[in-house]
Amino acid sequence: MMALVDRALVLNPNFARGWQMSGILRMWAGQPDIAIEHVDAALRLSPRAPVGNSLSVIGTAHLISRRFDEAVPKLLLAMQQNPTNPQTHRVLASCYAHMGRLDDAREVVERLRALTPVVIPDASWLRNAEQREVFLSGLRLAAGEVE
Repeated sequence: MMALVDRALVLNPNFARGWQMSGILRMWAGQPDIAIEHVDAALRLSPRAPVGNSLSVIGTAHLISRRFDEAVPKLLLAMQQNPTNPQTHRVLASCYAHMGRLDDAREVVERLRALTPVVIPDASWLRNAEQREVFLSGLRLAAGEVE
């Protein structure tokens, strides 16, 4: 898929949705810094588009890079735009847990449980096992599960 999106961006470098998709794919592939660059490009090219999903991707990329302080503001903004996105809640709870802000993490998990019964999902979409464990270990801590 990355090759197809890369080809689309060669053909049309102003394709905002293509940059966003490339960012999502790069994050899944374990390239968080490239993911952030590509999603930022999408936001610049389409400044009036809804930004919630894009900010959630950027926040997730910061989380898997262990830049928790940078992730939280992006995730909070993403939640303002789309308060029913369970994935943003999961990533924010994981960030808070890694930061030692367990009360905040548990509060986010409570809100997550109001949205879905699945607190800790299959995270196989994160192809890098170490990055996947960063996400899941924080989420397990936030949910009060013993590792």
